[in-house]
Amino acid sequence: MPTDLSPIEKAKFVAAKRASQLVEDGMRVGLGTGSTAAWLVRCLGERVRDEGLQITAVPTSIRTAELAREVGIEVVTLDQAKWLDLTIDGADEFDPQLGLIKGGGGALLQEKIVATASDTMVVIADAGKEVATLGAFPLPVEVIPFGFQTTRALVEETLGSMDVLGRETALRMDGDAPFVTDEGNRILDLHLKRIGNARQTALALNQIPGVVENGLFIDICDRVIIGYGDGRIEMRDLDNGPVETGRLDFVDSDNIFADLPD
Repeated sequence: MPTDLSPIEKAKFVAAKRASQLVEDGMRVGLGTGSTAAWLVRCLGERVRDEGLQITAVPTSIRTAELAREVGIEVVTLDQAKWLDLTIDGADEFDPQLGLIKGGGGALLQEKIVATASDTMVVIADAGKEVATLGAFPLPVEVIPFGFQTTRALVEETLGSMDVLGRETALRMDGDAPFVTDEGNRILDLHLKRIGNARQTALALNQIPGVVENGLFIDICDRVIIGYGDGRIEMRDLDNGPVETGRLDFVDSDNIFADLPD
């Protein structure tokens, strides 16, 4: 790992490095999307190269698939894999019950499908992603383009009856044009500030015609690995609390990580 990374990037790296050690030969593994998940893919690529690790991977986005192939990981579709042993992904927020907000990278639909098609979902994150209550990070909602403004109005109306602190909505942009997901849809970011009942909010949003999926991952994550900028890690699950603490040493910059784009 490059030694000139910021503390946050170092935290992401050590969480990803520890999670990569959970992957065993022959596993079918879901690979998440985002900067932390990119570190995971690189770590797994290093194991494929140096240890001969043999896995098949189902990426949750086009960019994750491209990176996985680049580092030598075999990529298949979810239909080909049928079911996964393990999915490892990042999160924009996680709470004490391991509820998540995901979708900051715009891949929430594939991420949720892949995570729920897995025996185990592990989240990797830096310590700054932990919150007491979900909602500070804008909640992404994937919406089809047809009738977008009508769907947006229905979402805003629904939020009026939800236990949330804010109700502002914003169409996610990519420069001057709307952001487009891998499925050709739009992202509506909900600035809720605090979500009092995440399960109720997720169910209500998914009842709205035009909404494809939302970024609340409730009762999906089994374990979270938290990384710190000084190399410390903590592995935590809902049933047992902290199950492991430790520290990973940083390595020199002359390795596989130096040349790969994020």
